[in-house]
Amino acid sequence: MLHVEEGLPHPLGATYTGQGVNFAVFSAHATKVEVCVYDEGGRHETGRVALPEYTDEVWHGFVPGLGPGTRYGLRVHGPYAPQEGHRFNPNKLLLDPYAKAHMGEVQWVPEIFGYTVGHEDGDLSFDERDSAPFVPKCVVVDSRFEWKQPIGPRIPWERTLIYETHVRGHTMRHPAVPEHLRGTFAGFAQDEVLRHIRELGMTSIELLPVQRFITQAFLEEKGLVNYWGYDTLGFFALTPKYLHEPSIDEFKYFVDRVHAHGLELILDVVYNHTPEGNELGPTLSFKGIDNASYYRLMPGGEDAPGPRYYINDTGTGNTLNLSHPRVLQMVTDSLRYWVSEMHVDGFRFDLATILGREDHGFDEGGGFLDSCRQDPVLASSKLIAEPWDCGPGGYQVGGFPPGWAEWNDHFRDTVRAFWKGDEGTAAALAGCLTASADRFDRRGRRPWASVNFITAHDGYCLADLVSYNDKHNEANGEDNRDGHSDNRSWNCGVEGPTDDPEILALRARQQRNLLATLLLSQGTPMLLGGDEFGRTQQGNNNAYCQDNEISWFDWAGIDDRGRALIAFVKHLTHLRETLPVLRRNRFLTGAFDEELQVKDVTWLACDGAEMDQAHWDDPRTRCFGMLLEGHARATAIARRGLDRSVLLVFNAWEDALDFRLPAHGDGTRWTLAVDTAQEAIEDPDAVFEAGQAYTVTARSLLVLVAA
Repeated sequence: MLHVEEGLPHPLGATYTGQGVNFAVFSAHATKVEVCVYDEGGRHETGRVALPEYTDEVWHGFVPGLGPGTRYGLRVHGPYAPQEGHRFNPNKLLLDPYAKAHMGEVQWVPEIFGYTVGHEDGDLSFDERDSAPFVPKCVVVDSRFEWKQPIGPRIPWERTLIYETHVRGHTMRHPAVPEHLRGTFAGFAQDEVLRHIRELGMTSIELLPVQRFITQAFLEEKGLVNYWGYDTLGFFALTPKYLHEPSIDEFKYFVDRVHAHGLELILDVVYNHTPEGNELGPTLSFKGIDNASYYRLMPGGEDAPGPRYYINDTGTGNTLNLSHPRVLQMVTDSLRYWVSEMHVDGFRFDLATILGREDHGFDEGGGFLDSCRQDPVLASSKLIAEPWDCGPGGYQVGGFPPGWAEWNDHFRDTVRAFWKGDEGTAAALAGCLTASADRFDRRGRRPWASVNFITAHDGYCLADLVSYNDKHNEANGEDNRDGHSDNRSWNCGVEGPTDDPEILALRARQQRNLLATLLLSQGTPMLLGGDEFGRTQQGNNNAYCQDNEISWFDWAGIDDRGRALIAFVKHLTHLRETLPVLRRNRFLTGAFDEELQVKDVTWLACDGAEMDQAHWDDPRTRCFGMLLEGHARATAIARRGLDRSVLLVFNAWEDALDFRLPAHGDGTRWTLAVDTAQEAIEDPDAVFEAGQAYTVTARSLLVLVAA
């Protein structure tokens, strides 16, 4: 028999005090909240208490004697009135939104729905069956942990290089990971796994979602899974499948090892929707606790659909209502938890435009964006927006406030198109090389705000980008209808695998071109994991449901070409680190500095002359040079720079062209650092003089450094 006392309305969730557990659950419209306690297996209810107190819309109570490991769920009473936005049904066991751990999986049976599936009244009907046997249970945790690296490396933004990867995909076939640890945080924590990322020159690991997510029924019916994880059900809990042992300490140990290797950890997070879907979706947590508060509902009134239905700016059926103060609190509490308790260094926000939406639309001064900016914990973390959603006015690249970085898909599309050979892309590429100042240079933002990428988890990987003209998503079970069709890819002459040495050489060169453009542009580069050795997904550009060899990294299959590509990436990141002009912390302007008598960037035609507007307007322009002058000021202070100058030459033409080398601030001599026509520079000590014509191989990129 459980005893209950008044307890406290804060903190929200289940908090172990040393003497028992305090429960606090927000619901503005509930009439009663019960906590159900279960046995260790989560199958049998062993006790139930009604939370006795209600303070500031929070139901709370303290249960002495309970401790870490307690399994529990919630039953919330209130009106079942879908047409008014309320969907309370105490027959449905609910997950606590603040639970720090879950056990068990969702079973897609009719009992988990608040209405009677198949009833003629649809979601207006009321289902009286108990859902407890078919849903996960919450677990009370002990947050104590002895950190060996209490402070992360705190990499400055201008030195940040992001490596996007997946816990399972990265480790399932890694020879250094013991089989029983593959696919888990413990497996990823192996020294050889982390050492590879650090030795590549990366500074920050960005993991696809690890917060508790589920697989929807339509995927299970096809024998597929939610591999990427973009369907979060618990914003404070980890996905159990990534844990070798059912303890959050495994994740903390992983973070500790990441920091020991001098790396940061950034989490991809999904605060824009939940797996509860629309009015026909299941009742698992938020929908049964306070539907009208947690979700954006359609307005009522004459000719309006009303709050029975959900606003769907995410394309997933529902949208979290971050305009509500308690929902906003939940999200910011979650973020602070991952930083303060789990020592995470930053976040990439899926469909982040949603988070900046108010009733009138996206607002860069919206409540969530303002709360992050003023919060002392979050303001010192890396905050990265995916700046689009599918709602009205949802595309907001460059529209986020100071302090935020953003995925720049304009960079991705432009770089792909240029190296594919599309006409009229040179001017757009020049803008991308300088951190898309037309979009980001405002309100004191810095070049690092542009997170540049060419490939990401969503879309082609690099090897497939140069090997396929068309997507090949048949394994997804949607007759190849899913995934983007506009990939701006080029197969170099043959669709898919080939033994043709000329095509293989061209594909290898194109990969080097794309990697060099990414890693030597101003802004923050993001490399997709596996691209450093030419990983393939067999032409699948939407592998969200492929937890198998399509997505898993084939470490053992890395051949000589793969090893050469890894060496090339290491060379590029070394150049970026040792040549500061490649990572300026202020936007390049191309304007002549009267005080220093120099331009920070000069654009050059093949004859060595400075490009004029006619060059940019000519759609046939596919070769040009970018001279970064090391003597230009690195800050607003008129101080002569001491960095070495760098010349980059881009030739997307199908023929070789002669490029006349310019002089630079330190004189007339250059050494060759990169020629993508070569896997490695054959004579790194060779010196080239200004005025000399260097023959630039068709579809290749050069980097020359002042000697």
